[in-house]
Amino acid sequence: MSTASKLVNKIKIIPKWVIFFIDGAILAVSGIAAFFITSNFDLGYLERQEIWHASLIYSFLGLIVMYFTKTYEGIVRYTAMKDGIKLIISTLILGVFIYLANGILTSYLGMREIMPLSVIIISSYTSLGILIIYRLVVKDLLYRFNNSQKDKIVKRIIIFGAGEAGVLTYKTIRKDSQINYIVCGFLDDDPSKKGKYIDGIKVFGSLDKIETIIARNSPTDLIISTFSISQERRKEVIEACIEKQLHVFTIPPVNQWASGVLKSDEIREVNIEDLLGRKSIKLRNEKVNQEMRGSVVLVSGAAGSIGSELAIQIARAKPAKLLLLDKSESALYDIENQLGNLGYKVATEVILADVKERETIFEIFETFRPEYVFHAAAYKHVPMMEKYPKEALKCNVWGTKNMADAALTYNANKFVFVSTDKAVNPTNVMGASKRLAEKYIQSLHQYHDKQLRNSNHTLFITTRFGNVLGSNGSVIPLFKEQIKMGGPVTVTHPDITRYFMTIPEACELVLEAGIMGKGGEIYVFDMGQPVKIYDLAKKMIQLSGKKLNEEIFIEFTGLREGEKMVEELLNNTETVKATHHEKIKIADFSNGYYPEINAGIQDCMADIENCSEWDLVSRIKKLVPEFISNASRFVSLDKEIKEKNFS
Repeated sequence: MSTASKLVNKIKIIPKWVIFFIDGAILAVSGIAAFFITSNFDLGYLERQEIWHASLIYSFLGLIVMYFTKTYEGIVRYTAMKDGIKLIISTLILGVFIYLANGILTSYLGMREIMPLSVIIISSYTSLGILIIYRLVVKDLLYRFNNSQKDKIVKRIIIFGAGEAGVLTYKTIRKDSQINYIVCGFLDDDPSKKGKYIDGIKVFGSLDKIETIIARNSPTDLIISTFSISQERRKEVIEACIEKQLHVFTIPPVNQWASGVLKSDEIREVNIEDLLGRKSIKLRNEKVNQEMRGSVVLVSGAAGSIGSELAIQIARAKPAKLLLLDKSESALYDIENQLGNLGYKVATEVILADVKERETIFEIFETFRPEYVFHAAAYKHVPMMEKYPKEALKCNVWGTKNMADAALTYNANKFVFVSTDKAVNPTNVMGASKRLAEKYIQSLHQYHDKQLRNSNHTLFITTRFGNVLGSNGSVIPLFKEQIKMGGPVTVTHPDITRYFMTIPEACELVLEAGIMGKGGEIYVFDMGQPVKIYDLAKKMIQLSGKKLNEEIFIEFTGLREGEKMVEELLNNTETVKATHHEKIKIADFSNGYYPEINAGIQDCMADIENCSEWDLVSRIKKLVPEFISNASRFVSLDKEIKEKNFS
């Protein structure tokens, strides 16, 4: 650290006793000056001893008043309007106090007044002006000196938003001790603000003026700082910044400010949700809260990305008891603490258990009797499940069967199964296992609906959606880590596409299905247009402030085992029906025959330890005929099945 930096660190907060001494001197000098002015600038008048005594009394009493009005609680370099108001109140109280003291001294004690009324008025105005001005001068000098250090990072920025949020952002970054922010200008969509100035910095106009600022001041960054911007407009701003090679930041919503005040370290890079090609869909169905309130709700896979968000959203509805089931000890501990830190007053039961253990699951249902079950526990990584198909069957199929059977046995109201678009025309073991679980859930509902026509039974519902932004193991955290490490960013194929949705969106869909579903449905989500992973990688590199193909490169690695080029939300035989929400559809599908599907799963599990992986995958293909392997070692099984069918 340089000598100048050390000096800055020493003087960045001036001790209170120094401020106290300076204020005392200012008050005394103001008193003397007031006497001098009222004497028509007669120098001989200043030689009278009572003038010096009166000025010292004025200074002493003024410091006492300022102490009790808490003038010294603030830090000079952060002087603001409220500090000025305190000084005004202090000088007013001081003037009134001396005026009243004059009356007592002259009327009741027969003594001379401390200072005439004219002197009181002049000294009050003089001292107030000097006290405020010197604080502002010190503040400005410290700011300039602090921001002039050579070892500080310099950032030339544009602030998009010249309203309240933009001004707050400007004030916040001015106080940053690590980075010297040079604000090159403001942009705002409000035409009435164009041409105006904020602390001497011009509001250039809307986004079309960005080139003007770049040409004049060469900024490197832009901060989106407005609370009223739409998703579409935010995307336009980000795209413009990418084109101009500006690093883009944004401020968090007010309710996420840790201390209730925006801090510079809370200004973050735009995240992947801001690149989503469609407006986020908010369901906010009040019936969710009404029905969950006072109920016993169980979430399996509660420590995962979807499960933990489900737990948070359900906790807001104030259920009678929230059961969090997962086999991951540390992650389960984390979500329990997170719920506590969020302040939700919900009776929570953490259950460390594995959905594959049938007896354990039944004991849990017998003990707690959950009324709503949200089953999110699953193995979801395609290459890993392609390598370990037995584990995929055990967790994704057998685990789902255990949970569903227990829900039916103990008469839960509803069972909501969280599925995936990879279950549609599956090309890998993971997708096939989720499709087999779907078939079991739906056939179970249909079968018992017929068998138990005159009595209530558990309603089984499935939700199916695409990739979840930022979930554990997804492409987004991988890209972020690769960019952080300096690259390369790995993409399997230049033309591969995926549907994306946010974690909160996914969980709102699951909750909506849990309440509105009548049983037997597969809910699918209108996820807009699929996103090209290659384009996503390019944008993430550019938004990180790195230069594509100069600082960070993209490397194509080839399709992984079982990976599709394009994901689907419906298979070749499914159609959709409309629902109460235009963005939610119900897949019209064939349920399958429950006894046959149940027997097939039972047979697979009975022989799972003795049969080979090839035999197991072959059995899954028979239960899920649309399962055709792609880029996988199991492709040969499809040839064998085709040859047998042909013969």
